[in-house]
Amino acid sequence: MSPLKSPSSRLLSQRKKRLVEAIARWEAAEPDPRCELYYETPYQLLVSVLLSAQTTDKMVNRCMEPLYRAGFSPATVLEWGEERLLSHIRSIGLAPTKTRHVLAMTRLLLERHNGIVPESQQALEALPGVGRKTANVIRGELFRQPTLAVDTHVLRVSARLGLHEASNPLQAEKAVLQLAPPGSLPRLHHWLVLHGRYVCKAARPACGSCLLAEICPKVGVS
Repeated sequence: MSPLKSPSSRLLSQRKKRLVEAIARWEAAEPDPRCELYYETPYQLLVSVLLSAQTTDKMVNRCMEPLYRAGFSPATVLEWGEERLLSHIRSIGLAPTKTRHVLAMTRLLLERHNGIVPESQQALEALPGVGRKTANVIRGELFRQPTLAVDTHVLRVSARLGLHEASNPLQAEKAVLQLAPPGSLPRLHHWLVLHGRYVCKAARPACGSCLLAEICPKVGVS
């Protein structure tokens, strides 16, 4: 894919101004946005982020919260093995593949990091099933690093706000990071996700009740 043409300084300034205003409105409405995945330990969050691919946080929570409250840990996964772990997460989409990823990730986490979730991007992405988006979620949520994990909600909302013309997550991530004011990350990730999940939905965006309606160019919204 050819690289995107760099925006002009004027367009970049307009985008920054729009994002700053959006952040001010989000912050006024919800100053402390949170990840909606339930977890009690860093390891549990890592497992849930792996399981959340192509499904909802609610589905993952419904399945995993009782297990987490019972003390789900790397030792639990090794004791259960593939068959028993699969039986617990079968209701989650792509369960067989995700089961193998959780098992392989857990073994490597114990082997290389003594079971402790690492902070670095490189170490996280070296774990089975962990890509850039998952690593960014972990680094932002657990370690408060200024990351932006671009999922379908972040990609859609940032595009509709006219913050970029990217068609893939990495390009969108770079474009929005260029605009994000100091101190807005990682909360910006949560604001974008929650806005996309509950307001700026894919099929029927609630523009009439959106707190960004006055400043949003509604790119691609018919």
